[in-house]
Amino acid sequence: MVQIYTPSHAASSKCMPEVRDNGLELLAPAKNADYGIAAIGHGADAVYIGGPAFGARATAGNSVQDIERLCRYAHGYGAQVFVALNTILSDQELQQADRLINELYQAGADALIVQDMGILQLDLPPIALHASTQTDNRTPEKVAFLEQVGFSQVVLARELSLAQIEAIAAHTNTRLEFFIHGALCVSYSGLCNLSHAYSKRSANRGECSQMCRLPCNLKTRDGETLAENQHLLSLKDNNQTDNLQALIAAGVRSFKIEGRLKDLSYVKNVTAHYRQQLDNIMARQPTLHPTSQGRCDYSFTPNPDKSFNRGKTDYFVNQRHGGLNDFRTPKYLGQSAGRVSRMGKDWLEINHDGSEAGELHNGDGLCYFTVDFAKAIHSDAKLSGIRVNRTDGTRIWLAGPVPGDLRVGVELFRNLDHEFENLLSKDSATRLLDVDLTLHDSDDGVALSICDDYGNRVEVNADLPRQVANNPQKALQHLQSGLAKLGGTRYRARQVEIATAQPWFIPAAALNGLRRDGIAALEQQRLENYQRPRPWPRDPDAVFPQKYLSYLGNVNNASAKAFYEQHGVIKIEPSYEQNQRLDDTPLMITKHCLRYSFDMCPKEHPELKAEPMLLEVGNDTLKLVFDCPKCEMLVVGSNKL
Repeated sequence: MVQIYTPSHAASSKCMPEVRDNGLELLAPAKNADYGIAAIGHGADAVYIGGPAFGARATAGNSVQDIERLCRYAHGYGAQVFVALNTILSDQELQQADRLINELYQAGADALIVQDMGILQLDLPPIALHASTQTDNRTPEKVAFLEQVGFSQVVLARELSLAQIEAIAAHTNTRLEFFIHGALCVSYSGLCNLSHAYSKRSANRGECSQMCRLPCNLKTRDGETLAENQHLLSLKDNNQTDNLQALIAAGVRSFKIEGRLKDLSYVKNVTAHYRQQLDNIMARQPTLHPTSQGRCDYSFTPNPDKSFNRGKTDYFVNQRHGGLNDFRTPKYLGQSAGRVSRMGKDWLEINHDGSEAGELHNGDGLCYFTVDFAKAIHSDAKLSGIRVNRTDGTRIWLAGPVPGDLRVGVELFRNLDHEFENLLSKDSATRLLDVDLTLHDSDDGVALSICDDYGNRVEVNADLPRQVANNPQKALQHLQSGLAKLGGTRYRARQVEIATAQPWFIPAAALNGLRRDGIAALEQQRLENYQRPRPWPRDPDAVFPQKYLSYLGNVNNASAKAFYEQHGVIKIEPSYEQNQRLDDTPLMITKHCLRYSFDMCPKEHPELKAEPMLLEVGNDTLKLVFDCPKCEMLVVGSNKL
């Protein structure tokens, strides 16, 4: 017979949690539940995932059942699951969203990521709300308002500098979340209608066509061509590795990785990289702590440069600077492998001077440009690829003949590290919670108590005869090693104490059963003791910092309009999706400035005027208007150029 005891205050002092009040959250993307489980296994404190509908990545939806499975796994580590419900909705869709939100709450979701304020008009369950970056969170006034109306966490705009983040933190108490890695939208999030204007696919509805990644031509108003067939609106990817300490000091507490459409190896590698970075910072600053539990060990060395990226930039965190974009391609180049020094029919030799990729391996993928961009702005270059069949020192053999457009002197990039990807395709991390186990005598036999570092303690009792062991030393070793066998669980035996009157002989089957029952009881108690974050109170008298909302406010339903009216907004335009117009309408507002990129910034060259430019994208022509006082570029749709 097995009895389970779960005394509420019986844990010893070594099992009680250390009191801290400065938690750092590593937030990773989850394309689906399995990706989310892998992210948590590789160190994420929380994951964000799309539900069956209304997520800003329409192709990354998941069933409520899968989200429930993910929540159960995450909560076992004290980790959280946020569901992205961050598109703008119609009046009819709000009713569907109402039902879905209640289902997600019952499934265990910890928070909703929201853009549409109509959701706040629903009769919501007690679930925490996070303000999506789509709500354009750039000022202390805006973030303070969101805090007042119930958002416990706010995803800041990617374009903010450290000084701007610090100013927001000084005027708010809400938890501040900031993107630290992954793709960058060239527009302020929520302020881009380019896709909808030209393809009827709304970014605010999760269907962005990524028109900004297409090749463009840039011309002056007089028709002079400045660039041709280049990816002028395509930014490099975000990488804040070097700024984490500064972001913490500025007030960021949630560190978000972009990538709900990325592959599994990206999620594993990038999550592990930032887990190690944050752990190193917390080791130096013991006042900081992770918001979830358990420590990770990896079978690989994390390196974000080996996963998909378009090059790296820290964007505007350290103010404006060059290097935000690589006009050549929006694809993944990878790391430089050196330049071609010799070539034969089916082989190449590479000069590895300046190489970042290191030693090449059989099966690696390489790419190169067919034209040297350093020699011309007007370019019809394309990115081509080859596959390494085998390597022999500096010589690589291809599976077929050397392509005809490859020349001596061309730089090669490794965009597939076969050995690295092979490591990530397997089980590549273990995340374990330390527990202490104590075996002691009970009235009817023996009992096993197990406790963790977070105040959880269980005790299971086995009714069995206590037999004197013929070899006490061997019996002691048998008991200790048998109780320490926690493989296949999320636990690791830190200490095993045999506190019985003497080392009894206990058959292996009975000992294994006692250990399994104890771990099952601890697992159940941890889940029962897990507490989801509570929703923040709302101030019905909070005043929105603007009296007028244009179409850029993305008000798409009557409930959202009523929300803003209740909070002091006098004039409200319907969303662009409801009131589409093209003539002289800003379709995108961005801090990425092509005048700056082409050394034509009037602030740096006062002799120049901020005259509009023309951007040709396929058969469409857009007007670029420059708001120099704000350091912003407006991409304007117009039929009257």
